Amino acid sequence: MSKPIIISDKNKKSSKIKNLLIKKIKSNHFKKQNLIIVIGGDGFMLQTLKKNKNSNKHFYGINSGNYGFLMNKFSSKDIIKNLSKANLVTISPLEMVVKTRKNQIRRSIAINEVSVLRQSRQAASLSIKQGSKQIIKKLVSDGVLVSTPAGSTAYNLSVHGPILSLHSKKLSISPISAFRPRRWKGKIVNDKTKIVISNLNSLKRPISAVADNLEVRNAKSITVKINNKIKFNLLYDKNRSLQKKIKIEQLRKEIN
Repeated sequence: MSKPIIISDKNKKSSKIKNLLIKKIKSNHFKKQNLIIVIGGDGFMLQTLKKNKNSNKHFYGINSGNYGFLMNKFSSKDIIKNLSKANLVTISPLEMVVKTRKNQIRRSIAINEVSVLRQSRQAASLSIKQGSKQIIKKLVSDGVLVSTPAGSTAYNLSVHGPILSLHSKKLSISPISAFRPRRWKGKIVNDKTKIVISNLNSLKRPISAVADNLEVRNAKSITVKINNKIKFNLLYDKNRSLQKKIKIEQLRKEIN
């Protein structure tokens, strides 16, 4: 057994939690194998997970940001108990493969979503396929978003996309400000699906593709699918599981 690794964002609140945590771990002689404690917000957690994508570590997030959907709430009193009894959730990310206008290939992973966005004042003109099957022949919009269940309460929810249950084995495809067809609300597809988004007019209507926070500009085509070879092990407090958080957001959406 070894001491947990603590990774902290560079702000006052994170540093304060980190110092308290080090004291607690020391005074309780707390040890746990393969544990990384991440102190920060959702963005910092996504960044840390990506940096450690080939490790078999377990990640316990402590929120010191704003929303902290992927994180746990810090309790100085209960932290050792929470760390000992945390529940494990394993998720796989999306893999984004972008072919640019100059035929360069760029790859990245996304834990929450892949967003395809217009790059100029002109609306994007896109076609979307599910494997070889056409989902939509021509979508004129500000863009489109492909979301995992874990990311369905993030940017996806802001564009009125559906909230997916964590074990639904689904992906959500949601338009961003659809202009034509205006009434197209998107589609929920199986998570074994390969989604291909093509730019129908890359010279006049340039687009960028963003995997969580990594942007590739002047995209010609974007392929998105789940990469099951990568597994992220996330730990949550017993009464604040990721499944529970998603259910709460689903209820909120129904009420509103």
